[in-house]
Amino acid sequence: MSEEKSVKIHVENLTKKFGDLLVLDNISFDIKKGEFVCVVGPTGCGKTTFLNLLSCLIEPTEGKLLIDGQPADPKKHDIAFVFQEPSSFPWLNVEQNIEIGMKIKKIPEQERKERVERMISLMGLEQFRKSYASQLSVSTEQRMVIARAFAMNPDLLLMDEPYGQMDIKMRFYLEDEVIRLWRETGTTVIFITHNIEEAVYMAERILILSNKPATVKEEVLVDLPRPRCVSDPRFVEIRKYVTDQIKWW
Repeated sequence: MSEEKSVKIHVENLTKKFGDLLVLDNISFDIKKGEFVCVVGPTGCGKTTFLNLLSCLIEPTEGKLLIDGQPADPKKHDIAFVFQEPSSFPWLNVEQNIEIGMKIKKIPEQERKERVERMISLMGLEQFRKSYASQLSVSTEQRMVIARAFAMNPDLLLMDEPYGQMDIKMRFYLEDEVIRLWRETGTTVIFITHNIEEAVYMAERILILSNKPATVKEEVLVDLPRPRCVSDPRFVEIRKYVTDQIKWW
């Protein structure tokens, strides 16, 4: 797009302590509307704490998180989650699982039905619409969970290593599905991963966290056309650079 995107998420001086343990130290960054940002860093650096703060599951010790210039509030803003383990409701079928978040938000029935149909179509779930989680493969269940999250038209979609348990072929398939869905919907996405190749494959920008207490060590722009090829020399160059930034402190 030629026009400058507006700031959707503003994080300023975000700090989190658990007692005397400083986990996140004075983190600041902006994310533009519709941007896809990946967050990487060393094991144990505080990525989960970072996610929980962004999702308002825990309160910061200091700092602020704004969505469209207002303090993030799950009652006001649609913040959706996709975690590593599929989080479906086993007593609901695929259609009902996709719809449940919208019911809770009291979205009108007709709009709910339209969004459900769109997500089922976009994620290729037509043949599974009446199936329950116990009848689905792990990858199909995760597609349903992703559809449920995007159906909320979230202000912020947080994804925490959602493909960590899957083989390489299925991971690439779901990565492509999410990229396609993100481009269709224009949702703002923060995707946490330990897989550097995955980050370079998906993100428009990568935030690299330091060792604990974590700060944003660097932001890396991924200026590659889509679809991306993991063997492209520029792709390999960016992947190596990000890897080196995590390895050397």
